[in-house]
Amino acid sequence: MRKKVTLSLDVDVYGKFQDFCDKNDVMLSKRVERLIMAHMEEIG
Repeated sequence: MRKKVTLSLDVDVYGKFQDFCDKNDVMLSKRVERLIMAHMEEIG
Protein backbone atom coordinates (compact mmCIF):
# COMPACT_ATOMS: atom_id res chain seq x y z
CA MET A 1 0.00 0.00 0.00
CA ARG A 2 1.27 3.48 -0.83
CA LYS A 3 0.77 6.63 1.28
CA LYS A 4 0.65 10.07 -0.33
CA VAL A 5 2.34 12.83 1.68
CA THR A 6 2.90 16.54 1.29
CA LEU A 7 6.37 17.98 1.91
CA SER A 8 7.64 21.53 2.09
CA LEU A 9 11.16 21.77 0.68
CA ASP A 10 13.50 24.58 -0.26
CA VAL A 11 12.91 25.27 -3.95
CA ASP A 12 16.63 25.05 -4.81
CA VAL A 13 17.10 21.77 -2.94
CA TYR A 14 14.03 20.30 -4.62
CA GLY A 15 15.16 21.47 -8.07
CA LYS A 16 18.65 20.00 -7.69
CA PHE A 17 17.27 16.73 -6.37
CA GLN A 18 14.72 16.52 -9.19
CA ASP A 19 17.50 17.11 -11.73
CA PHE A 20 19.57 14.36 -10.08
CA CYS A 21 16.65 11.94 -10.25
CA ASP A 22 15.91 12.82 -13.89
CA LYS A 23 19.55 12.33 -14.92
CA ASN A 24 19.74 8.99 -13.10
CA ASP A 25 16.35 7.74 -14.32
CA VAL A 26 15.02 7.42 -10.76
CA MET A 27 11.57 8.34 -9.51
CA LEU A 28 11.96 11.09 -6.93
CA SER A 29 9.48 9.48 -4.53
CA LYS A 30 11.23 6.10 -4.70
CA ARG A 31 14.61 7.73 -4.04
CA VAL A 32 13.21 9.60 -1.01
CA GLU A 33 11.73 6.33 0.27
CA ARG A 34 15.11 4.58 -0.03
CA LEU A 35 16.90 7.46 1.70
CA ILE A 36 14.43 7.31 4.59
CA MET A 37 14.84 3.53 4.87
CA ALA A 38 18.64 3.83 4.87
CA HIS A 39 18.49 6.52 7.53
CA MET A 40 16.22 4.39 9.71
CA GLU A 41 18.60 1.42 9.43
CA GLU A 42 21.53 3.69 10.23
CA ILE A 43 20.03 5.00 13.46
CA GLY A 44 18.62 1.65 14.49
